[in-house]
Amino acid sequence: MSERPSAHEVEAAAGAVIPDVVAPDLRVLFCGINPGLWSGATGLHFSRPGNRFWPVLHACGFTPRRLQPEEQDELPAFGLGITNLVDRASAKAAELSTEELRAGARALEDKVTRLRPQWVAIVGVTAYRTAFAQRRATFGRQDRTIAGAGVWVLPNPSGLNAHWSEQTLAAEFGQLRQAAGAGDCVAR
Repeated sequence: MSERPSAHEVEAAAGAVIPDVVAPDLRVLFCGINPGLWSGATGLHFSRPGNRFWPVLHACGFTPRRLQPEEQDELPAFGLGITNLVDRASAKAAELSTEELRAGARALEDKVTRLRPQWVAIVGVTAYRTAFAQRRATFGRQDRTIAGAGVWVLPNPSGLNAHWSEQTLAAEFGQLRQAAGAGDCVAR
């Protein structure tokens, strides 16, 4: 496990950008809303203690073991990747403007065109609704595609999203795993 950032480092991470973890032809490209300050300070996706992304990936069968955030570069070997709608780190997703989220949706479409994943999983229904002007979207498979990739909306695994337990998150992520045919967790 990497060292915890100091309070000063976390505060100073506002606006930081974390590189995507991507490769061509992934099974699933997970798309977060934007990095939190903790992730901005560490340079690692979903790295804040209490975020359930990594435990849920394992619990639902996407990975054969629980990866730590500093092992994020192993994801493409399992056909998985991570990007964000908005690149800049902020304390809360609520700090993002509608314009930023919509610009992020356009950038995501370009990225998906280039990378050709089978599925894009937007992690956060409110951000999805705003970014893609889909006011009534719910969790699960969407009727639309992005550059030919299927679109799935998942609950945000942030610890702040406490009404979703790790088990209920894993069930939602597991439905996507089944649709993506990612049942074996075997590295490619």
